[in-house]
Amino acid sequence: MTTATPRVLDPCCGSRMMWFDRQHPDAIYGDRRSESHVLCDGRQLHIQPDTVMDFRALPFADGSFHLVVFDPPHLKHAGPKSWLRAKYGVLGEAWRDELRQGFSECFRVLASNGTLIFKWAEDLVKVREVLELAPYPPLFGHPTGRKGLTHWMVFMKPQEQHP
Repeated sequence: MTTATPRVLDPCCGSRMMWFDRQHPDAIYGDRRSESHVLCDGRQLHIQPDTVMDFRALPFADGSFHLVVFDPPHLKHAGPKSWLRAKYGVLGEAWRDELRQGFSECFRVLASNGTLIFKWAEDLVKVREVLELAPYPPLFGHPTGRKGLTHWMVFMKPQEQHP
């Protein structure tokens, strides 16, 4: 069952690798890139967001979504023609500020009591450093992958307090 208004936002969708349904009608897929690449093994990589957007300044009203999936780039550097850059994107020199702004924006567009799913690959930046940038602590999470370097975490936006 779907609704007329999308309930889910993925502001860093990349090629939508983690999605089972890459065209889910309840989701808005965004990314600051819209491009295609041929990877080193010949596979095609398409980054085709519904909307080109910067996760640091989301073009949505406060409280617009019930669920936000935040999977920002985790690389601080990668070669200009590297397949890692093409596949995952790269953070800028001010990566701490970028991620702090990203968390802030994701929570801003999240409805009261809404859920934020956060994914982080701990290759270059430790997850504890990233969590210091979030306005709320995660409820729970779990490391995955062969080396346990990919972390999935769940946050819940506190209920809004009205005077």
